Amino acid sequence: MNVSSFRDCQAWRAEGLPLSTTSNEACKLFDATLTQYVKWTNDETLGGIEGCISAMKKADPNFVMGHVISTGLELVSTTSSPRLDERLASAVRRTVELANAQDVSPREKLHVKAVELFSRGNFPKACEVWEDILLDHPTDFLALKFAHDGYFYMGAQGLLRDSVARVLPHWKPHMPLYSYLKGLYSFGLLETRFYDQALKEAMEGLSLTPEDAWSVHSVAHVHEMKAEVDEGLKFMESREKDWQVSDMLASHNYWHWALYFMEKGQYESALQIYDTQVFKRCKASGAMLDIVDACSMLWRLEMEGVCVKDRWRELLHVTQPHTDDHVTVFNDLHFLMVSLGAKETETARRLLEGLQELAKEPGDNQQHQVAGSVGVSVCEAMMEYGQGNYSRAVELLYPLRYSVVDIGGSDAQRDLFSQLLIHAAIKSESTRHQKLGRCLLVERDSARPRSPLTRRLMQKALALHH
Repeated sequence: MNVSSFRDCQAWRAEGLPLSTTSNEACKLFDATLTQYVKWTNDETLGGIEGCISAMKKADPNFVMGHVISTGLELVSTTSSPRLDERLASAVRRTVELANAQDVSPREKLHVKAVELFSRGNFPKACEVWEDILLDHPTDFLALKFAHDGYFYMGAQGLLRDSVARVLPHWKPHMPLYSYLKGLYSFGLLETRFYDQALKEAMEGLSLTPEDAWSVHSVAHVHEMKAEVDEGLKFMESREKDWQVSDMLASHNYWHWALYFMEKGQYESALQIYDTQVFKRCKASGAMLDIVDACSMLWRLEMEGVCVKDRWRELLHVTQPHTDDHVTVFNDLHFLMVSLGAKETETARRLLEGLQELAKEPGDNQQHQVAGSVGVSVCEAMMEYGQGNYSRAVELLYPLRYSVVDIGGSDAQRDLFSQLLIHAAIKSESTRHQKLGRCLLVERDSARPRSPLTRRLMQKALALHH
């Protein structure tokens, strides 16, 4: 493992971001971990993120920021709940204890506080603390990226954009990881519908760093949101060699590629991507982004009338162990798709009841608050839809259509719920719902002209209602 090119104690001090450790090795490994997080890539020559973290803990077992990044990364991955996972809960406690026992800087203390708040599900407060750090230290990429993840999980679209916009003037092109700010900023821009500007930023990022998978991902979103299907397909294919190396984002970029095929009604091509990339990768990585993409793909295909056969059952093995996690509502809704798709009624009921229970007394857990305002009803709507009770599904979903953003994720990911409402409305026996379905399609068409999916649904509505 050669980390010699990364920043040592002195280099971090020179950037105004001193780290409380005397170990140069620990500082370099911290930088190596941060770099892989920003690039969405486990660099095997460094031993990947896990290898760097364990080497960093060996180099200085009491290095507070080492604990912040390792525990923080596990928390923002949302793959396990500190509520249930005692090992993760004790890692949070250990981080707090180490910080209290040492004379660390105010910035490092705030980092610890943010991680602790995030572990309790208090995402808004955690993000406020990360912003507090950025006010004095705008080049603290860890604070910026953790905040970005927090905003993403809250569906806080304006903040996704503005958090990056605020720090941009303080960054100079010679600084490490500078080019990756472009993709971050681009993503916030496209989630607030500034598609042209988002495209410009992402392409600038790619001209500096062609393998920046997050900038590629931003371009994929722009084409998706504008229903520029052929442009999207061409772009993903022409850049595949560049973005494939980002193991943490490759599956998600393949998912975007598959969305274009689904949009065109080319279901076989989409299923091929599912089988050879999305499912294969999610099974191997166990990463939450990979898992929810697999869930989302199968549910979208089934809504379109495609038979996905025993794929639900295979995916259930991956999602079922997460039934009681309830880390984010977004994840829960995706797990529910699988138990419904696999006709695993008991697992579906257990997930819903667990979520209802937590929503009763959410405390300061923002996700459990969202479960009460949005999550439980969307779960119920999906269950009704699965049972063929389409009018009940519409009654539950329609009032929430402008609140679904609160479950987090991106517009492209949440589009599944818009599609669900449309499918339920046009299949409902209520003529008012059918009319509503047609209205929603007109509205969809005006927002994304040239969408083959919208046209297919319009034809379906006409066929059903005449």
